Amino acid sequence: MSQAQFTFDQLTPDMLLDALESVGVRPESGLLPLNSYENRVYQFLADDQKRYVTKVYRPQRWSAEQIQEEHDFAFELEEAEVPVVTPIKRDGESLFEHKGYAFALFPSVGGRSFEVDNWDQLEMAGRFLGRIHQIGSRKTFQHRPSMSLDEYLKKPRALLQQSDFIPSHLEQSFFTDLDFLITELTSRWQDVDMIRLHGDCHPSNILWRDGPFFVDLDDARNGPVVQDLWMMLSGDRQERTAQLDTLVEAYSEFHDFPTSQLPLLEVLRGMRMVYYMAWLARRWQDPAFPRAFPWFADAKYWEGQVLGFKEQLAALQESPLSLSPQW
Repeated sequence: MSQAQFTFDQLTPDMLLDALESVGVRPESGLLPLNSYENRVYQFLADDQKRYVTKVYRPQRWSAEQIQEEHDFAFELEEAEVPVVTPIKRDGESLFEHKGYAFALFPSVGGRSFEVDNWDQLEMAGRFLGRIHQIGSRKTFQHRPSMSLDEYLKKPRALLQQSDFIPSHLEQSFFTDLDFLITELTSRWQDVDMIRLHGDCHPSNILWRDGPFFVDLDDARNGPVVQDLWMMLSGDRQERTAQLDTLVEAYSEFHDFPTSQLPLLEVLRGMRMVYYMAWLARRWQDPAFPRAFPWFADAKYWEGQVLGFKEQLAALQESPLSLSPQW
């Protein structure tokens, strides 16, 4: 299936049922779509009266080797008793293929939303992040990517330049301020130590049961430790500092926290800002994206991004967040 021919429209319910039956799973209920844009994810009840989730991977995004490396990392974490959702194996295999689509099967895991303003929950999440990184630091991914300026800034900038999303009256100010931001971010991204990460550890990827349950390793990659912490921080500077202290104190029970990476907190926020815009532009031909993000094609969104660049440049000029004196 070539990139030009690719569309999830070819993934019909009958095809998906056939794919599941090919690995010995027979749904009894309908396939309920779950909130996912990059892939297609469905929940269902099988004839064994257990609930499952199947993920159909977006073609051309990851190679089979990269997906398998994600699965193997999840199994490694599970073996170390880290609460993470792992794919189900059939005959020793966790990655399957049906008519050009790669897919995997997972147990359906329920839970409450993770509360970033709950200090007990934040502390426990920090403890398990330390354990994830304790395992992740044993080696690096060989097939999955490492965070880079090329992936997060250079290619997104080129894609946005070639697109027709930015209103003509904003183009000059948009790219002028974007280039100022990219220059500033680039100057601060030097000799970054990297380990295997969750990669997209925002609160929505943590379910709360008796403790945190980490889901969705789809963006797992090599990167700096603080990539898995900065999205937990919100509010004003005082609030973010208190949250960081709580996370790091618990985290440090299992893995050394590199305080030298604290200046990267706002750098990573800026990189994600640029990457996210380009991600939406790149996926816009997928009908799921205009439905979910209608504001992306509105001039007001792009006006807001110009303001966002200025605000992020100002944040980069401030002194980095620091830990309490005991650190």
